[in-house]
Amino acid sequence: MFLASVALFAALSGGGTPERPKHETLVVGGGCFWCLEAMFDELQGVVSAESGYAGGDRAGVTYEEVCTGTTGHAEVVRIEFDPKAVSREDLLRLFFTLHDPTQLNRQGPDYGPQYRSVVFYANEEEKRLAEKVRDEIAKARIWPRPIVTTLEPLRNYTRAEEYHQDYFRKFESASPAQRLRMNAGYCAAVIEPKVREFRRKHEARLKVKAGR
Repeated sequence: MFLASVALFAALSGGGTPERPKHETLVVGGGCFWCLEAMFDELQGVVSAESGYAGGDRAGVTYEEVCTGTTGHAEVVRIEFDPKAVSREDLLRLFFTLHDPTQLNRQGPDYGPQYRSVVFYANEEEKRLAEKVRDEIAKARIWPRPIVTTLEPLRNYTRAEEYHQDYFRKFESASPAQRLRMNAGYCAAVIEPKVREFRRKHEARLKVKAGR
């Protein structure tokens, strides 16, 4: 009875259950998802960064299938963010600087269409914004070669297997013995230098300060 009275009072006084923050999502691909996930997940305003696959003809694909390069999927990161804390436009600008968008169907040592540079859009407004940012980056000549990033409608997104999630964070906190069972060479040689540089450049925008 008491709880019912409290609820009625809250409703009459304009209170009630507070609304949940309205989060948005951005799905992008730029090489191995371990690397992009590790960086985006540390940004203020990003609620979560999830590794997955998108763009192919069917949902429910596996890592082994995507690795063949025949499914049409790209390795992607699905970024959930609070638009009041960080804008989609800023996340897109960052995306175009965190990987090399001039490499066609590859990113460093990883090659094949599953590693293509791509922005997936859910509607025409998201597509226009991605075009705007892509053109802005191209005009600024941040990269010496033409940008080859594709803009594709979002379809058949599939969350990657659990062992892919937070892979680099797991690597950083793993013991030497545990690292032997991981792709330690790739993490140390490819991902770690990028993440270190990202933390240095964007320290003011991180949830936790660099130099942990």
